[in-house]
Parts: sequence; C-alpha cells; structure tokens
Amino acid sequence: MTIATTSESITNLQADAIIVGLSGSELQGSAAELNQATSGGLQSLLDSGQAKTKVAATTFWLQPSGINTKVVILVGLGENPTAGDCFKAGGAAAKAIANKQISSAAFYFPELDCPQLESAVAGSIVGCTGQDLHKKTKSLYAPEQILWATSNTEAVANGDKIGTGVNLTRELVNQPPNYIYPESFADQAAQLAELNNVTVEIWDQARLEAENCGSLLGVAQGSDKEPRLMIIRYTGSSAENPHLAIVGKGVTYDSGGLSLKPSDGQKTMKCDMAGAATVVGTIKAIAEMELSCHVVGLVGLVENMVSGNSYRLGDVLTSRNGKTIEVLNTDAEGRLVLADVLDVTLGLKPQHVVDLATLTGACCVALGLDIVGLFTNDQTWCDQIVNSAAEVGEEVWQLPMTAHFSDQLKSKIADLRNIGAGRWGGAITAAKFLEEFVGDASWTHMDIAGPAFADSEKSYIDGGASGVMVRTLVNIARGM
Repeated sequence: MTIATTSESITNLQADAIIVGLSGSELQGSAAELNQATSGGLQSLLDSGQAKTKVAATTFWLQPSGINTKVVILVGLGENPTAGDCFKAGGAAAKAIANKQISSAAFYFPELDCPQLESAVAGSIVGCTGQDLHKKTKSLYAPEQILWATSNTEAVANGDKIGTGVNLTRELVNQPPNYIYPESFADQAAQLAELNNVTVEIWDQARLEAENCGSLLGVAQGSDKEPRLMIIRYTGSSAENPHLAIVGKGVTYDSGGLSLKPSDGQKTMKCDMAGAATVVGTIKAIAEMELSCHVVGLVGLVENMVSGNSYRLGDVLTSRNGKTIEVLNTDAEGRLVLADVLDVTLGLKPQHVVDLATLTGACCVALGLDIVGLFTNDQTWCDQIVNSAAEVGEEVWQLPMTAHFSDQLKSKIADLRNIGAGRWGGAITAAKFLEEFVGDASWTHMDIAGPAFADSEKSYIDGGASGVMVRTLVNIARGM
C-alpha cells in the first residue's frame, strides 16, 4: 500500500472510491463541491438523516451523478474534530472500503491542522489492516494506493509512518505463539537496525545468566524456548544519555505457569507481549520520522510455561539488583520479568522511563477495556504523558500509588513477595512492586491489559491487537 497526496478536484478524480469527511452543519470545501456537482445530493442525504456527521459514522453513496467515481463513502468527523476523532474517522472509512479489493481510494477531508491530518492518515492505515494474518481468504484488503487531497505532504508522510508503527505492533501481537516466541520476536525486532541511527543489542540465555537476571530467568525456566532481552537504541540526537527509555513486558505466551490459567484465560495469551511489541512499533515510527531525540527501548522476552523445570510457588528468586522475591503466584510473572529489565534500564541513565505491560486483570476491573492505567513516582512526568495521550486521542487514567500498598508486598523470608496480600487493589500492588526496581528514576508505569487486545472489532479497527500507546509515545518523543 502506498500513501500519496493529490491536487485533483473531487469531481475530476478517478479512483475506485472517494471518502468525504463531514464536520459541522455547514458543507465546506470538497464536501460543498461534491454537493454542487451532485445537484444538492449530499445535502439531501444529510437532511434526510441517511448521512451523519457523528464521529466515525459511515454512509455508502453509490453511483452519485456529476462525478467520475462510482462509490463515495461519507464519514463523520464530529462538530469540532480532535486528532482522536480524525484517527477514528480515517480508520472507519478505510475499514468500510476494505471489505472488497480495490486499487485506489482518495480521502477528501475538510482542512485539518497537522496533528489532525497525521491522525486521520494513521487511522486510515490502521483501519484497513486486519488480524487475518493466516487466512487464505482475507477479511480486510488494504487498497493498493491511498490518496489524500492536501498539499501538506509532510503531515501525510508522518501519518503514514505512525500508522505503520501501530500496525507493526499489531502484527507482532496478532501472530500466534508458535510464530512469535522470544528468539523469533528478537529476530524480527532486530530488523530495526536497518533504519538510520538505530542499533540493536540482544542478550541470550548465557548473557542473562552472566548479568544475574535471576527474576526474568526464573519465569523462563519452564519453557523449552530460551529467553531474550533486547536493547534498541535510536540516536537522533547527540545527547549522551537517553531522553526517554521505553520498557516493554514480552511474555510471548502466558499459560500462568503452575498457577495455571483456565482454557478461556489462555486463548488470547499471545497478547501478553503487547508491551514489548509497542516498544518495537514506537521505535520504528520514531526512527522513520527522524525525530531529534535519543530514545532507548528495552524488552524482556520469555514464555511462561509448565514443565518439570517450572518455577514454583514458594521459590525465592534473586533479581539483578540483588533483591530477593518470594513467588506466591506464577501467573504474576510480568512484574518479575520487568524487575530485571528495569534494572538494566537504570544503567543507561535515561531522563525519563515509561514501561508498558499487559500486567493485571485488576486494571481492567478498575478502568474497563478501553483505558490505560497510569502509575508514577513523578507527577510532572505523568502529567506529560496524560497530556500527550489527550492530544492524540488515547484514553489514560492515573491511579494512586499510596505508600501503604507496599506493606502488602512484605515477605517473611525474602525482600518482597510477587503479589499483594489479597485480591483488592491488584493493579496498584503490581505497580508498587515495579517501583522497587526503578530507584530514583523519573518513572511511569502503563498497565495496558484492557485496551491492548480486543475480542471484537470496532468501527475503525479490526479485533485483536490495537497498538495502543504507540501514537502517544511517538508524540512524547517529538517533544523531547
């Protein structure tokens, strides 16, 4: 799929489909031109209620007179569209046309500012890409070419790169666990080194043992697949230390270990590496946009499996920073992986750290399936993330980090236990556990367990992996 701009008028353009964005009560720009060419046909559709301006609402208009294109898709942008609205509208329109194989589609949206246009373009790339990676007959077909009627070629190019980064994250998460395991994930992510200013370092089992990553290795020991740790560095700036470190949980399959999940709980556990995949998709977008920042991504990659060598309830693991951890639930494994990866991160001396993990079902209970939970030791840094997410239209909500939750992590035989004292506040106790491994670093934890993977589709994106937080992190990096 190629993305380009066009200066051709909506009445003269020849394409398999034209998408027209509708905003507000008064037709303007290309929408007004279309209405005039069709002798008021567009206004009639709006007046009758057949076409709507509600965000991401789509209407097919077949064989409109007065223009060369035989199919027009009308998509709502809302009254005062935000970048998030534009992402959804672009995605919904692209998804609507992706049910059939077409060669070309052209988008005619009202005049948008750069963030809005970037988001609309990114949404169109995400919307027409499905999770049907291994189906003989696809569910969604991306057009061979998408055109945008604008002279803002830079915004279109950046939107393309952001959308491609989101889709890389989605593809990694959507791949089945017999395709994506620690070694194969590392091999695919290592291709980022082909981009300018990107270097990749991979720690294998022997290196992890030499680095005393006992917490991560404890989780991995039940699997026949060896673990990996990756350090992906993008140096778009000459700054010695990274402006930002992005850390991702990469449990490529989570059976729960000896604390075995039920069958229904295991069906989507290929998605337990969504945090790591988000790191990869974000670095790809940042590098292709050639942002002027120094960003490092770190991912810890393991399988949490059941065997005669699995780590057990009651085991005590020694993490890389020397703290000992009593294991009381082998399904609370992501925090054990992140403990060692966060310690490696501190050695790189970044200005700010953010980690992403499908960490707790408790966060889904608290916030539902569409909102990312935030936990921090630096309110200013967390506020920056909240603002960045709002700018691109991703939903986040900060939860408390009250000190008394740390009391639940006290163990009688080790420095820490890997779960809280009960079922309540589980997302917070998990975050408090991670806080034990970030020292004095400026740090925010993102629990993406809810929005990282969806069982069913939305109007603007297929079901499966969402690529959540890639757009927010790219937006943050731009301001570094």
